Amino acid sequence: MTESVAVTPERRSVAIGRRLYGIARHSPTFAIGTLILLFYAVLAVGHPWLMPHDPVHAYSTVGLQGPSARFWFGTDGNGMDVLSRVIYGSVYAFGIALPSVLISLFIGVPLGLFTGYRGGWPDEIIMRVFDALRIFPTMILALAIVAVTGQSLVNVVIVIGLLDSPIFARVVRAEVLALRSSNFVEAAVALGNPTWRIMFVHILPNALRGATAQMAVRAAWAVRISATLAFLGIGIQPPTPEWGAMIRQGAEFMVTGQWWVGVFPGLALILMVLGLNMFGDGLQDLLDPRRRGGPR
Repeated sequence: MTESVAVTPERRSVAIGRRLYGIARHSPTFAIGTLILLFYAVLAVGHPWLMPHDPVHAYSTVGLQGPSARFWFGTDGNGMDVLSRVIYGSVYAFGIALPSVLISLFIGVPLGLFTGYRGGWPDEIIMRVFDALRIFPTMILALAIVAVTGQSLVNVVIVIGLLDSPIFARVVRAEVLALRSSNFVEAAVALGNPTWRIMFVHILPNALRGATAQMAVRAAWAVRISATLAFLGIGIQPPTPEWGAMIRQGAEFMVTGQWWVGVFPGLALILMVLGLNMFGDGLQDLLDPRRRGGPR
């Protein structure tokens, strides 16, 4: 009779550590992207304790002061601490990326599921509308919509979510087209399952892999386009500590030598987008068997 081995916290920690090491070894891109996103998540959650100064408090006597012991990243033209504003900018980055991706999912996934399974004229009409959205220059369309609806954070998030929903619709639709003729779907139909159950219980869980892998990549696009809108003066407005608005302000001082005003938020934006893209690409490697290395 064999004795059962108790699973101690130490054994569990070792098993989790080995699992994480295996994932990092299989996809270093995923591991690096995860570390970058964790870094920004710590900044966003812990910003009240990490910011050395109030991000919107203007120190009128120290405007455009270079990096120093008091202001590590220097101050901007209004005398605001650039480091505190860069840290607080991570809150806006997540506050734009996550809701906009969720809006895209809630719009794109059901439409992709419906059109892929039903086909016919609904599929043709909805896909042609999405094609029109994708053909029209995204930046111009976003500029026009935000300019009409108003320059607020909520409007920027909604516009980005709407413009990105065709991506998820097409990804899910492609998966559904491949799955609807599979054996388990035909068996579900033969057993008399209603259409809604076949779509949402049998097909949808298997069709979400591509959309899941796209989430981080589209979040990177959302951060980038929101920063571009703010840089162009359409979207979040200063003195809000948003990276795009900070880069726009910093560009005015770049020619006179005050490089720190725009460089530090620019680096923060680049690293955030890089982390999201690496996370999404690595997640795709882990979820897609065709992209995995080694024996299958």
